[in-house]
Amino acid sequence: MQFSDLDLDKTYSYADYLHWTFEERLELIKGKIFKMTPAPASSHQRISWVISGELYNYLKGKSCQAYSAPFDVKLPRIEENAANKIYTVVQPDICVICDPTKVDSKGCTGAPDIVVEILSPGNNQKELRNKYEVYEESGVLEYWIVSPQDKTFFKYVMADGKFQPSKLMTIGDVITTPVLPGFELDLETVFAGINDDNL
Repeated sequence: MQFSDLDLDKTYSYADYLHWTFEERLELIKGKIFKMTPAPASSHQRISWVISGELYNYLKGKSCQAYSAPFDVKLPRIEENAANKIYTVVQPDICVICDPTKVDSKGCTGAPDIVVEILSPGNNQKELRNKYEVYEESGVLEYWIVSPQDKTFFKYVMADGKFQPSKLMTIGDVITTPVLPGFELDLETVFAGINDDNL
């Protein structure tokens, strides 16, 4: 089967996803297929590497773990963990998971504590609308959105079952989170070396 053989109007489950062997990287959001953008720009990869490195240094010896894409995060509806009942499978750029029982050899089942998405020019609408909804519904505690183009950082924080937006942050700001007490992410470090040539 080729990717072109798929009916993009059909609703698919994680059970279907497990059988696909396409070269294209795909995500399922509420049963609909989203093709991931081609290989990210060097700025995207650099930012991912910096944030992953900061998380790695902080998390050494702690129970929370960070994972970077490609890493499947399956977001089932409450109490529906069977593969044919899961309709959302995403690959966040980075996620932090503090409950080790959610992680197995195929990725994560259930909401990560923190999800980090680094925007690429072609994926902003998908990230901001579709993923916002599934991350909020599944109970992600913090959803971080990093824009290399604008050199900005924005996060949604879960409060009473709904995401609450932070202020827009940029170079000069330091990111902290109650999920990881004592962790600090300096945006000057995150955006160092990012310019028009590598966007």
